[in-house]
Amino acid sequence: MTDKIAKAVEYHQAKFNCSQSVFTVFGTDFGLSEEDCLKVSCAFGGGMGRCQYVCGAVTGALMALGLKYGKGAGDPEEKKLITYAKTREFFDKFTGLHGSLNCRELLHGLDLNDPDDYAKVREMDLFNTLCEKSYIADAVSITEDLLK
Repeated sequence: MTDKIAKAVEYHQAKFNCSQSVFTVFGTDFGLSEEDCLKVSCAFGGGMGRCQYVCGAVTGALMALGLKYGKGAGDPEEKKLITYAKTREFFDKFTGLHGSLNCRELLHGLDLNDPDDYAKVREMDLFNTLCEKSYIADAVSITEDLLK
């Protein structure tokens, strides 16, 4: 386990969401404050506002890739194309490991907004066994490779 994976898991265990946990371990490397990283990425948790669309670990990773490769004001169009290529590479690797990018699918079809399903997620310890040990850890690992 790399230091960044361990730190991302610590964030998650401290009640930050998957997106916050992944993005913050990279965002601070690019000069953003921890507080700004946590705030910017907060809305992406639970598959974006707990709508269970794209997994928060994935969106956190993509924001980190954007910090390194993204097109800013005055940058050539090529930077956008590089960012898109890195995004697709991330998607291929993550989907290859987990079969989906979708939060609800990754959580066995359980709905985080349904009290009974949420209870099942907690009972099955999916936030620990899947979100931390698989999705967050793998998102950080893939991102580390793509940032090299």
